[in-house]
Amino acid sequence: MRVTTTTLEMLSPPAHEARAFPEEVRLDRATGVSPEYARFLYGLVGGPWHWTDRLGWSRQQWVDELSVPGSEFWILYGEGVPLGYVHLHPVTAGEGTDVEIRYFGLAERAIGRSLGGCLLEHGIQAAWSLSERFELPPVSRVWVHTCTLDGPAALANYQARGFVVVAAENEEQDIAEHPLGSWISTGGPAGADRP
Repeated sequence: MRVTTTTLEMLSPPAHEARAFPEEVRLDRATGVSPEYARFLYGLVGGPWHWTDRLGWSRQQWVDELSVPGSEFWILYGEGVPLGYVHLHPVTAGEGTDVEIRYFGLAERAIGRSLGGCLLEHGIQAAWSLSERFELPPVSRVWVHTCTLDGPAALANYQARGFVVVAAENEEQDIAEHPLGSWISTGGPAGADRP
């Protein structure tokens, strides 16, 4: 399958504050994310969209990823369970810090509830303020990758929040016929054990 990966960036904070969430959900900054929980969130949000590269990671690879100074998770909760998350990953670049929105998305049960744009706005706000919570140089750039395997609204959502496309790359990839789904089956066709 031909997959287009788009890189977008933002070079200054948005002029508008992030919108408030509905009363029935809350956004928490998670300060003690374990490798197991990070992997769970990755599968929960990415399963419907062919996110598979990190499913084969060892626990140590997850530990290494989470131990980067300034790596941060913001988790959206509703009905007592995660509804989505934002994973921020900083890299010091000269006198500033580049912050990648490494992963962002909603669980299937949260899609269609007008939460994605709001979650992204809060993630962007958290990215720009990362150096206030960690000993990092001031943030000079926030950036993200998205691809045609992500949700159909992903690219438009980023652009609507002020991200600008800086690169696009096409590549042929071997992709499973169906995404794994957020519950990874141990047998049968992908998704066969999901309701």
